[in-house]
Amino acid sequence: MIGHIRRRHLLTSLTALAAGAAVAGGFTLPDGGSAQATVPRYEVTTDPIADLHAVDPRWYVARHSLMTAAAEYRALLAEKARIRAARIRAARIRAARIRAARIRAARLQAARLQAAKERAEARRRAARTAEHRRQLRMDPRSAARALLGDSGFASGQFGCLDSLWQKESGWKLHADNPTSSAYGIPQSLPGSKMGSIASDWRDNPVTQITWGLQYIKSAYGTPCAAWRHSQSFGWY
Repeated sequence: MIGHIRRRHLLTSLTALAAGAAVAGGFTLPDGGSAQATVPRYEVTTDPIADLHAVDPRWYVARHSLMTAAAEYRALLAEKARIRAARIRAARIRAARIRAARIRAARLQAARLQAAKERAEARRRAARTAEHRRQLRMDPRSAARALLGDSGFASGQFGCLDSLWQKESGWKLHADNPTSSAYGIPQSLPGSKMGSIASDWRDNPVTQITWGLQYIKSAYGTPCAAWRHSQSFGWY
């Protein structure tokens, strides 16, 4: 058994030597002739890397892996961009809603303030109307006595004022002098002068008395001085 193995190994070695000799320079034919060994030819292409790629499947695997990774990275970037755009849109929507809510709140507050202002003005108008009606019902002498102090006159001046206006108009609200166009309790000449106090000078005794006291103060100083002048000259 061992000899058989050795003979087989030797035959294999000889065959290898013969093949090497044939490649190196040829070999002798049995009839005494010779033959040249065939030298293998290698063609070099212009792109050796392409040949490497053509014969090495690992390049395709690496290329596929790179393309897959690039596609995944582009998809990741696109997803991030989509998420960012969605967040921006959501933020803009929230900001628009906040602005709209603020505008609605401001309008509501303005409407409430306007309504409160209108209610207050209505109350003031009602109060003025009530005061005007109260004044119309007042006794002119009582009104004059109450307004005397507001004009800076002592209460002792009322007697002179009473005598003065009793002589001029008899304390009549609509006293009208046909010869001079003097009008009202103080006989304002013309009556429209009392419009400097209020527009209701024709019918409001308080308006007429207020104007008359101001006139007396500016022209004579006191009702008693005006009364003395009236006694001396017949007018004041």
